[in-house]
Amino acid sequence: MEIVKVLQESDIPQWINRSAIATFVHENMKPYEDTIEDVQRGLDYAFSTEENRGGFILLGQIEESLVGVLVMLHTGMRGFVPENQLLFVCVDPEMRGCGLGRRLIERAISECRGNVKLHVEYDNPAKQLYERIGFTSKYAEMRYEK
Repeated sequence: MEIVKVLQESDIPQWINRSAIATFVHENMKPYEDTIEDVQRGLDYAFSTEENRGGFILLGQIEESLVGVLVMLHTGMRGFVPENQLLFVCVDPEMRGCGLGRRLIERAISECRGNVKLHVEYDNPAKQLYERIGFTSKYAEMRYEK
């Protein structure tokens, strides 16, 4: 698998487009998927040039076939809220268990300055991968939804 780093929309390889990347993320994160609109907003944030925003995308590809995507956001913060948030990481279900997710995450961590946080459902099998890489549970997220 080749990993391509995408810093801005114009860096997306010609054989794929932003919409296909968003669809890949949405479809391959089931049953923990976000809506296409939320994925698109995550891509907007990653490609933003506004101060204290931005990030990057890693595309895992075999020839011209997308097999994995990772979206990392810069939070513009430090300390209590880490500098980076791993927003999405997904691998084609047929390629899971081959180490592709680990390669994407480790590459993303090496590309970041500062600490990285992520949110994961307690019952998501990927939680074990994150723990093996070195992520630890620090806080329970609580939400009040209106």
